[in-house]
Amino acid sequence: MAWQNVSFLTDASHAEPLCDALMEAGALSASIEDADAGTPDEQPQFGEPGSVNSPGWQHSRVVALLEPDADPAALLGEAAVAIGLAAVPDFTVETVAEQNWVQLTQSQFDPIRVSERLWIVPSWHDSPDPAAINLILDPGMAFGTGSHPTTRLCLEWLERNIIPACSLLDYGCGSGILAIAAARLGAGRVAGVDIDPQAVEAANANAERNGVKALFADSAEPVAGEYDVVVANILSNPLRVLAPAICAHVRSGGRLALSGILREQAEEIIGIYAQWLPLQVADVREDWVCLAGTKP
Repeated sequence: MAWQNVSFLTDASHAEPLCDALMEAGALSASIEDADAGTPDEQPQFGEPGSVNSPGWQHSRVVALLEPDADPAALLGEAAVAIGLAAVPDFTVETVAEQNWVQLTQSQFDPIRVSERLWIVPSWHDSPDPAAINLILDPGMAFGTGSHPTTRLCLEWLERNIIPACSLLDYGCGSGILAIAAARLGAGRVAGVDIDPQAVEAANANAERNGVKALFADSAEPVAGEYDVVVANILSNPLRVLAPAICAHVRSGGRLALSGILREQAEEIIGIYAQWLPLQVADVREDWVCLAGTKP
């Protein structure tokens, strides 16, 4: 069986109404893309918490999946009439062959080598190095699969700084990868917190899959206590706002590592955290930095 993929250009004000009308007319799915993606005119839609972005792309591409026997022109005509368009947009049609979508998706994710002894391995792959510390982690709903530079920076920092039986808090844990890695590297009491309940659920599942005991909770449940190591791989805006809370969990003599920070943001973040502990650039990867320091 082969489906039909129909695409056409429109603007921000018509893209979402057309998607809704296409679904009402019988499309299997409808989505909106930036028609300028990959060019200098690309428009980012998702900024850091606290930032404001104009919704939608002025140069939008709507992509709809139709049944094999659907009439694209008729369906688009019905959608156009439904939202009051005078004419049907020019469109193209491509055939989408039936595939094993699970297998295709899995083939896009290979094991990631973090260091000589640390790997991130999807559950459907054999480990390239069975003797290494292998973190079993699948791509999912929560942020943190090990491929982003900030996650790599934090993992490398943890490998250099985790000492046996130390306690660790992963602030903004996402998939739980940093807390799980710390436990596998020898940490003792390990905990994580995130504002997203789905992230907490994913982190708990990942901890169980990796044979790690860790306490993950969402931010509705207060995080108590001080830790030998606190790591926060989030973005600069939350790091600014959460500075007092994050630093309160670092014991005297404990270590703090922050990432999710662009090079040009490092000096400001260092200045904000200076009232609690001195930070310095511990490592750089691409345009991202990891800041770290010890609490007096």
